[in-house]
Amino acid sequence: MRGSLASLSPAYFGLAMATGIVSIAAHQLAFTAIATTLLALNVAFYAGLWLLNIARFSQHRRAMLADGMDHARGPGYFTWVAASAVLGSQLAVIAHAYRAAWALWALSLLLWLFFTYAIFAALTLKEEKPTLDRGINGAWLLAVVATQSIAVLSTLLAMNEASLARRALNFFALSMWLWGGMLYVWMMALIFYRYTFFRLSPEDLTPPYWINMGAMAISTLAGSLLVANAAASPLLLALLPFLKGFTVFYWATGTWWIPLLLVLGVWRYVYKRHPLRYEPVYWAAVFPLGMYAAATHEMAMALELPFLAWVPEVFFAAALAAWLLAALGLAWAVTRQRK
Repeated sequence: MRGSLASLSPAYFGLAMATGIVSIAAHQLAFTAIATTLLALNVAFYAGLWLLNIARFSQHRRAMLADGMDHARGPGYFTWVAASAVLGSQLAVIAHAYRAAWALWALSLLLWLFFTYAIFAALTLKEEKPTLDRGINGAWLLAVVATQSIAVLSTLLAMNEASLARRALNFFALSMWLWGGMLYVWMMALIFYRYTFFRLSPEDLTPPYWINMGAMAISTLAGSLLVANAAASPLLLALLPFLKGFTVFYWATGTWWIPLLLVLGVWRYVYKRHPLRYEPVYWAAVFPLGMYAAATHEMAMALELPFLAWVPEVFFAAALAAWLLAALGLAWAVTRQRK
């Protein structure tokens, strides 16, 4: 157990992120039993991950600090933010537990403030730094996902608030949505440069590269919810054409990534025969599939695009299958470790 805690990935909250968004997508498509079951599981996962990380902090503080200053592992801490906000969104949408959702909103915001400035300051000020091809990967886009997850939860909470609080929450959500988009532009330029101008080995092409699409999918979801909230906010109403245009822009960008990521996956596992073994980072591939299903469903509703109705159903099936495979992998890894 001590060895497992010492090496526990900061990105393991991706388990709660993936479970939460698949649950929300199931709720959207009226698979009520799946949605509520995954909600109950996610509460347990989220609490269990906090307990494990508290135990790790008490026994391996230096390892946790080293992770935060590591270019490869440090961005994984943003899963703590996204998992908190996604669970809050689950509770608001499925269980209508708004007090708990508010508590998770506050926690996710505090975590976002701490990790955003602590991690980027540490990576900026450290003296010895890796080269671009060794230091950056798709996990860096978890910072975008964390930002947009707070925007999503803010819009959902705004729907249940009085006029003044609703306007404040919508303004805050809009600000986070715009900042998340700007952050994606910065990071994606570096990642795309790394893709095309440095040698890429199968070991480099880890599942977090699916967040290239997932970051755009959650930006689409946040934009769609802002469009849905526009009627109750004069500011959003004035920006409605802009909101709709950028929401489609985000969705189109995320959609573009899907065929390329599939090609790269075939290259990694089929052509290069990279072994398919369970790792915590595989949850980072489940999350984008579920998020794309949820985001496309919400966008089709908000922008009145009924011809896209089949897309969420296909991607929800893919996300649920991926979640089941990752869960089986986790169960198998735990069983082998105990033996």
